[in-house]
Amino acid sequence: MDSVRYKIRECQDQEKINSFLHQARIGYLGLIDGNLPYVVPLNYVWTEGKLYFHGAGDGRRNQVMRDNPEVCFTVCEEYGTITDPVPAKTDTAYMSVMIFGQAEPITDLDEATHVLQEMIHKYVPGYYNRPLPKQHVDKYRSAVFGGPVQVCRVIPHHVTAKESPIEAEKMYKTGMSVGRES
Repeated sequence: MDSVRYKIRECQDQEKINSFLHQARIGYLGLIDGNLPYVVPLNYVWTEGKLYFHGAGDGRRNQVMRDNPEVCFTVCEEYGTITDPVPAKTDTAYMSVMIFGQAEPITDLDEATHVLQEMIHKYVPGYYNRPLPKQHVDKYRSAVFGGPVQVCRVIPHHVTAKESPIEAEKMYKTGMSVGRES
């Protein structure tokens, strides 16, 4: 597996990568549908070094994963534009992580319950005042939206991360401009 080409942007700080994956809210699941790419935006959780997501148990995404479970999950956040008097040196502040692995459905009720509880903590912290009952998860996995809901995991084979940190004094703000010489 190739590493990051632009080494100056490579992030190898595992604590920073984990923190980013815990707080970012949307990721993009890249799949191979025959000869065509297929990318799906998803809510997800990163816990215990694994990536988890859930959704309807039928449909194109799950059929594609059954045919070819190799995936690339990308999470990226853009923090703004870094200005420079030289236009070609203007840049973007960002962090991105790419997780390569195989997607697999979770059949274990305890693991599925843990994952869905983690999703609740991430996306609606403090909203529910009691733990998610296993019976609810079992029912949810079998009948929501007119069909089963599937919880999936990706155990990473390879992870790459890149960043261009925020440079507070150089960040673009509306109305900023560079003076012109006459």
